[in-house]
Parts: sequence; C-alpha cells; structure tokens
Amino acid sequence: MNDSATDGDAQRDILSEKLDLKTKLAYGAGDLGPAITANISVFYLLFFFTNIAGIPAGLAGSILMISKIWDGVNDPLIGFLSDKTKSRRWGRRLPWMFYGAIPFGIFFFLQWIVPQFSANQSDNVWPLFWYYVIIGVLSQSFFTVVNLPYTAMTPELTQDYDERTSLNTFRFTFSIGGSILSLILAQIVFSQITDRQQRYLVLAAICTVISILGLYWCVFGVRDRIRAFEAKRILAEEPASLPFLEQLKIVFSNRPFLFVIGIYLFSWLGVQITASIIPYFVVYCMGLKESDVPTLLIAVQGTALLMLFVWGALSKKVGKKVVYFLGMSLWIIAAAGLFFLQPGQIVLMYVMAVMAGVGVSTAYLIPWSMIPDVIELDELQTGQRREGIFYGFMVLLQKFGLAFGLFLVGNTLQASGFKASLAGSPLPIQPESALLAIRIAVGPIPTVCLILGLVLTYFYPITREMHAEIMLKLKERQEKKGV
Repeated sequence: MNDSATDGDAQRDILSEKLDLKTKLAYGAGDLGPAITANISVFYLLFFFTNIAGIPAGLAGSILMISKIWDGVNDPLIGFLSDKTKSRRWGRRLPWMFYGAIPFGIFFFLQWIVPQFSANQSDNVWPLFWYYVIIGVLSQSFFTVVNLPYTAMTPELTQDYDERTSLNTFRFTFSIGGSILSLILAQIVFSQITDRQQRYLVLAAICTVISILGLYWCVFGVRDRIRAFEAKRILAEEPASLPFLEQLKIVFSNRPFLFVIGIYLFSWLGVQITASIIPYFVVYCMGLKESDVPTLLIAVQGTALLMLFVWGALSKKVGKKVVYFLGMSLWIIAAAGLFFLQPGQIVLMYVMAVMAGVGVSTAYLIPWSMIPDVIELDELQTGQRREGIFYGFMVLLQKFGLAFGLFLVGNTLQASGFKASLAGSPLPIQPESALLAIRIAVGPIPTVCLILGLVLTYFYPITREMHAEIMLKLKERQEKKGV
C-alpha cells in the first residue's frame, strides 16, 4: 500500500469519528472575538459617536452604513478567495484567521479613540467623520478576513445533520458567552472609571486582547480535523472551478439558499436595530443611567445563552422550523411590549428582556444550522463545495440590509430632533419627537422584521428527510470515486 493511500485511510478515519469536546470547544472559541467586538460595537458605537465624540446622529448612522456596506461587499470576495486558497498544512480557511487576527484587533481598538483635530471639534465634525469612516472600513475588512473563513468551516468539520446543530450550539455558546462577558466587562469598567471617554478606551483594549487569543485557540484547536478534510477534498478531484459570475448564478438559483438568507436578514435586522437603540431607550425613555445599560443587556444575552442548549436538544425532536417559531413568537411579544413601557416599570422591562433573549437564541442558532444543508444540495447538483461563496453572499445581503437599517435609525433620530453631546457635557433633555422615534425603533420596527422571518421559515423546503436523501446520494457518489 502506498503512502497516499495510507494517508487517505487515516484522513477518512479522523472524519468518520464524532467531533470530540476539545475540537468543539476550539471551534466555539473562534467566534469569541468577533462576538465580543461586534457586541460592543452594535450596542455602543452609535451611542459613542453621538454622546462621546459629539457627531450628529445622521452622520453617525452614515458612518455605520458606509462601513457595513463595505463589509458586505468584501464578504463574497473573501469567501471566493478562501475557497481558492491552497494549503495542505492549514487548509483553505485557517491561514486567513492566523494572519488576520492581530490587525483585526488593532483596528477595532482604533474605533474608540476620539482624535483631536481642532480646539473646538463641535464646529467642524468632518475630520472626525472621515477618521471613523476610514477606520471603520479597515476594521470591517479584517473582521471579514477572520470571521468569514471561520463560519465557512462548519460543513468541513462534520457532515452529520444533528452534529452540525451541536457544533453551532458550541459556537453560539461562545458567541453569546462572549457577548455577556463584554457586557460584564462594560459594567465593571463603567462603574470604576468616571471619565466617559476613558471608559470606552479601556473596555476596547480588554476586548481586543481577548478577541485575538480566542482566534488563535480556534486555529490550533481545529487544525487536525481541517487538514483531514482538506486531504479528502483534494483526493476527491473536484471538477474545475467555474468562473466567479457563473458561481453567482448557481448560488442564486439555489432556492433553499434564498430562503435562508431571507430568514437570516430579517432575524438579524431585528437583533441589530434593537441592540443599537437600546442604550438610548434605557437612558432617555426609561430615565436610567448609562451604567444600567449592561445589566439589561446581560439579562437578554444570559437568557439566550441558556436557551441555546434547550433549543439545540429540542430541534433534534421537533425540527428547526418549530424551534424557530417558538422562540420568535416570544420575542415578538416582548418587542411589541417595549413600545408601551414607561419610566418606573423596571421589573416589566427585565421580564421582556428575558422573553426577548429566548427568541434571540434562535436567531443565532437556526439560520446558521440551515446553511450547511444548502451547501450539500449545491454539491449534489454541481459536484463542487463552495462554502466560502455561500457564506459570503449570505452575510453580504444581511449586511446591506443592516447598513440601511442603521442609516435609517441614525437619520430618523436626527430628523426627530435628537440632540448629540460631547464627552464631559451633561446629557441633553430630548424632545418628545426624539423619544417617540426611539420607541418606534425599539418596538414596532423589529416586530415587523421578525414576522417576515417567520413567514420565510414556514416555506423553507429542506427537511430532515430531504437532507438525509442528499447525504445518501453524496455518499454513493464518493464511494464510486473510491473516496
């Protein structure tokens, strides 16, 4: 028996084994950094721009829109390039994470600096605007460099339908756990540091270090399994890759894929719009302090973390669709209720936060458990595995929608008369029109997004039985090739 045959048998043995706890933990750790940085950004960056840097809400929303649009544009490009990457030692995805981790951390940190371009910055915010646009574009570029190859690894680590849900449970345990950790850190930092600008700088520095370490844990922890998959993929002798534009046509002719990106888009529009407006809601509508914001967010994320395990186990019995419907229904009730909350109804606010957390966990778990099934359907139809381009375009469309949502939130606040402030200045009293705009953004708008996501989930075509049939046909094809 030659060496290549022996190596092939060894790789098949590794891939036939169930994922061990060490590999699942390492894979989960890869989402720690992106989750921490994204969580801090989505909850605090718009608030930071308007209440610390003194940028008008409309311009602040535009900064986030520009960086998110660029983030979306580079997603399919990085996905395509990672599909094309050749490294038998590291696989297609890990080199991107290894070399991108440190720049990713540095540019995230630079977003929380307020550079002094003039003695009185309130008179001319444009230098500050362009600083945050440039840093935001670079930060989102390196976020994609580490995060998109990471997300594309799921179907490479296991081809088992239920094990993927388990793997995503570990991933989002770290993701939501990282989000909770970032909020606990925010609460500690905010309570210990009185300077409002210094708070964010210290918090960003701590999150940067944790993020980089989590990415390297993932790279070295999953390397053996990824190498085994890469060796098997090379032995399979896939047909020559199609041109990029031809791949796009195939991707968007995959009907289940269109459902998944729609479900993901509406789920995360609900998540992100709510998250970006919550600090304003807590401070201006509920009359609480800025340091009270992390406590409420921990209630949401803590519930979501606990429910991940419940939904993961339940999905094996009742399926992904039912789990999504159960979680989203509670979240819709909570989102609608937030609109009517009044100052002093603190206990009710926390009850709604817990209800929302139950639904948020399904927004994390279910769409990402669906996308590998879509990729296998494409492999059956075309003979190629194109995880990168599928994940790239899934995130592309989601970020375009998110960019528009953040732009809309920022400009709606400005149009409603919202008053920005500089660090060190007392928070201004907001007009009734601004308070109404905040309530609409925290309640009715997310509710509409979540209902649209439910409609698409109802019509999603890939069932457990259909996926089993897809995998059987793929296995038969591989056996014919002797792979």
